Amino acid sequence: MKIVKKVLIIFLVFIGIFIVGNVIVYTYAKISPAIEIKNANSFMLFDSNNEVFFQGSGSREWISLDDISPYLIEATINTEDKNFYNHIGFDYLRILKALVVNVTSGKTVQGASTITQQYAKNLFLDFDKTWQRKWDEMWYTIAIETHYSKDEILEGYLNTINYGHGKYGIETASQFYFGKSARDLSLAEAAMLTGIPKSPSNYSPLVNFDKAKSRQEMILTNMYNDKVITKDEYNQAMEEELKFIGEEEEEELQSVMYYQDAVIAELKSLKEIPETFLETGGLKVYTSLDIELQKELETIVKENMPDSELENASVMMDPNTGAVLALVGGKDYNKSEFNRATDARRQVGSTMKPFLYYAALENGFTASTTFTSEETTFTFDNNETYSPQNYNGTYGHKPISMATAIAYSENIYAVKTHMFLGEDTLVNMAKRLGITANLDMVPSLALGTSEIGMLEMAAAYSAFANSGYKVKPHFITKVVDNEGNVLYEADEEKELILNSNLTFILSNLLTATYDRNFIDYNYPTAVNLASRMTYKYALKSGTTNTDNWYIGYNNKIVTAVWCGYDDNRDLNSSEYKYAQNIWLQAMETYMEGKDNEWYEQPENVVGVLVNPITGKPATDRDEKKIIMYYVKGTEPSEDDPVFDYDVNN
Repeated sequence: MKIVKKVLIIFLVFIGIFIVGNVIVYTYAKISPAIEIKNANSFMLFDSNNEVFFQGSGSREWISLDDISPYLIEATINTEDKNFYNHIGFDYLRILKALVVNVTSGKTVQGASTITQQYAKNLFLDFDKTWQRKWDEMWYTIAIETHYSKDEILEGYLNTINYGHGKYGIETASQFYFGKSARDLSLAEAAMLTGIPKSPSNYSPLVNFDKAKSRQEMILTNMYNDKVITKDEYNQAMEEELKFIGEEEEEELQSVMYYQDAVIAELKSLKEIPETFLETGGLKVYTSLDIELQKELETIVKENMPDSELENASVMMDPNTGAVLALVGGKDYNKSEFNRATDARRQVGSTMKPFLYYAALENGFTASTTFTSEETTFTFDNNETYSPQNYNGTYGHKPISMATAIAYSENIYAVKTHMFLGEDTLVNMAKRLGITANLDMVPSLALGTSEIGMLEMAAAYSAFANSGYKVKPHFITKVVDNEGNVLYEADEEKELILNSNLTFILSNLLTATYDRNFIDYNYPTAVNLASRMTYKYALKSGTTNTDNWYIGYNNKIVTAVWCGYDDNRDLNSSEYKYAQNIWLQAMETYMEGKDNEWYEQPENVVGVLVNPITGKPATDRDEKKIIMYYVKGTEPSEDDPVFDYDVNN
């Protein structure tokens, strides 16, 4: 009995302290200046012409609670916070219930966030789950509750939450999904929209209709069980067939949503930006988006990609600054918001080889350095063997130049070069170019068996394209707060990491991939594109069983294109054409009307007329002759040896 009495006393003391603490905190919040809640999620994104291409909440789409369908209001309160009008920001009974359920089940199955808490969370640029962030969110919850009425809080919440597809706020969402104002939503439509914010990528009816429909029905059932709606209203809503217009809006630039997501992700990573919108009064974010190029790139992808599950990612970057001008993260943002251009890592195949060949040039190789093209088995100290194969099993059975190896994307030549230089050389070169992926020092690395992100690959190729400077890929050029203060400006200073003599030589070598002069026992990998090229490019393709890449450049633009399946299934032979067609059309579209300038030949580089296959100085007997480039003093001679060391030692 004494124990029970002590427990009761402790409990009452705790309750007393809790009540007194609440009174003190809420009183302090009440006498503190009110926060401007309409700035939650208030930001605008500008393209390179300073035109707005996205506007978050706080826009002209903000509507009053009186202009929102009562069905939507009732569905939101019943689903998200049934005691909204009765608590003071925190629903303590609901918190205790959720705690019990989660502890007994051993996992988090119930949440207890109120509408006010969710609104407070939206005041932040990101949702890091740190203790400091939790305390800040609690304080803002209290501050909101003490300075605003429940209707004002609910109105702000409904005007700022994310309904998927970049649609913030109920009016914008209602127009997007149903083509009508939020005041005109039916019960069925209101229940469907109410279900989305919990997880827009899962519960958008345009992404997964079955999941969205199931959640809508659950919301309607709960509303009926809680006597919020009548039996007739319930039945009518369950039977109503919804018509969505979002996926039919042909004029809307869908792919720009991938670009927008990339901008927001970068914004969250900037240390110069305050954690909350409250400290900025809203943000103006200026980006490098070329909206016309974005439209062209989206159209090119749509026209070329098949109506199947095959996916695409494409990036167009200014190699001189690292600014991303256009980006496609997938075929259809409405069906998948996963941004393959920024978030996926895939096997890069032979697009890895330019890293290797630049390192080779740096270590004494030239465009004429020869290895024998033949089936080769490499044996290592532990008696393990490695037998790479050329595509289609095609071999010259003769010495070939580095230029020829690049033209054909010869695997044997690449692995011989890789092993000769040492496996750490390629890893170090990739790191120097800005590749952060984990690269294994193995023979197959030369063939691109490691998985690397597209932005990193485009930035690495930019160093070749700009004659040797490392650039950082970025979307944001400047961030300004509501009062015009510049919070952040991109630093586009470049670090010289490569030799311009060698980048000139490599860039010219990469034109061999579509040069008909290299037709011999094999064909250059992109020779079928030559007749459609009106400009000169450096180009490399990459092909694995599951991935197909094309990355190419000149001194004005770098374009990287990937095609493959999200589940890593194998590509069939007919599916390797899409990436090259998208790449070429994108490059030609960008270059239209521009001068066909190529790189100026450095003073320390000489051109020599050679046989392209052997790399030997051309003679009257040679039917094919081209000019290849060399650092002065390294020009080829007729008696240069075939550089075939014993690969087994």
